[in-house]
Amino acid sequence: MIAVVGLNYKTAPIDVLEKLSAGCGREGNFPAGLKAIPGVHEILHLSTCNRVELVASADDDSRPVDMLKSVLARNGALTDHEASCLYAYRDEDAIRHLFRVASSLDSLVMGEAQILGQVKDAYRRALAENAIGIVLNRLMHRAFRTAKRVRTETGIAANPVSVSFAAVEMAKKIFGSLAGKKILIIGAGEMAELTCMHLIGNGAEEITVANRSAAQAEMLAEKYHGIAVGLGALDEALCDADIVISSTGSMSYVVTQDMVRSCLRKRKNRLLFLVDIAMPRDIDPAVDSLENVYLYNIDHLQDIVDENMKNRRRESLKAEQIVHEEVAQYFNWLKELEAVPTIVSLRTKAEGIVRMEIEKESGWMEGLENADREKVEALVNGIVNKILHAPVTVMKEESAEFQSQDIVAAARQLFRLDD
Repeated sequence: MIAVVGLNYKTAPIDVLEKLSAGCGREGNFPAGLKAIPGVHEILHLSTCNRVELVASADDDSRPVDMLKSVLARNGALTDHEASCLYAYRDEDAIRHLFRVASSLDSLVMGEAQILGQVKDAYRRALAENAIGIVLNRLMHRAFRTAKRVRTETGIAANPVSVSFAAVEMAKKIFGSLAGKKILIIGAGEMAELTCMHLIGNGAEEITVANRSAAQAEMLAEKYHGIAVGLGALDEALCDADIVISSTGSMSYVVTQDMVRSCLRKRKNRLLFLVDIAMPRDIDPAVDSLENVYLYNIDHLQDIVDENMKNRRRESLKAEQIVHEEVAQYFNWLKELEAVPTIVSLRTKAEGIVRMEIEKESGWMEGLENADREKVEALVNGIVNKILHAPVTVMKEESAEFQSQDIVAAARQLFRLDD
């Protein structure tokens, strides 16, 4: 059985997620120690800001799953009410859940790229701890393959769904390329940092960070190989910039119409693109009335984000079909795997019967030439292989559609493999 046990942002509030994440993180041998749980064969621990999950290969009954839920609740010091947030998926549902997680279909922001890297990190940790074997190894590689197909065969990640990313995408549409453009970031908080990250990722090279706190501006500028200035130098920085993105916590306008009008004369009316992603707004809306100035605020960008989220949801239908295909293929392999020990036992028994019968007839066979003896043995083995072909094929193929335990049990009884 494949099982996924855990909780995520859909089933638990953030404080419960934090408790469980911290509790599991304190365990030095977690999750390798979970293999000691009766019935658990392989285990993987995935922990992100939005989920804490265990992926396991286990015996096909409820006890391993119940034990894993108990371990999570104990490690996170969860109350009974908090523990009720834990979920458990089995077999196809578990496989589908994991593939959807890796493909970012279960993410808070559908299509985000970080989750696949986090899943791969969890896989590498489990490998290093010798916590997984053939079943989860193949499962994880199938999850990576599914995520890759979703990325390449759908447009689920093609459109920006964060305001900072939308601002950068809009700048790209206007200028074509950010290479060689001088960019001014006003503010040095989280939104400003996200904006810098997206800018660098899209080819920006010259970034200036202006902030009331010079120390914060210097920290952010240094991280992204830019330069820092105080707000006292904002007029000069505006005159030099092609693109301005502002995200401060100011309660009044940081960029006024007079400041921009003055800059335009010095810039000889060179195009100026401004994006205000602050709330309340940093840039006076009257700036938009100036010639060769383009001003966008968070409302404009939110329209882009909302439309792009609709596009992602449409693309998610294609992604779900890919997940469905990949789940079916892995589950079929898993069912075939369950029949392997019985197939091996059947062939071993048949080969033993052949050897025994040939030994019983060794008296008359000794008079045969070696070539004739080999022909007789090949004939017998050929007949046995043809007889075994049908039951072996049935166990491998039909087990994917029916309960493989029933097919295997019938084969073991018919051929008396347990005698």
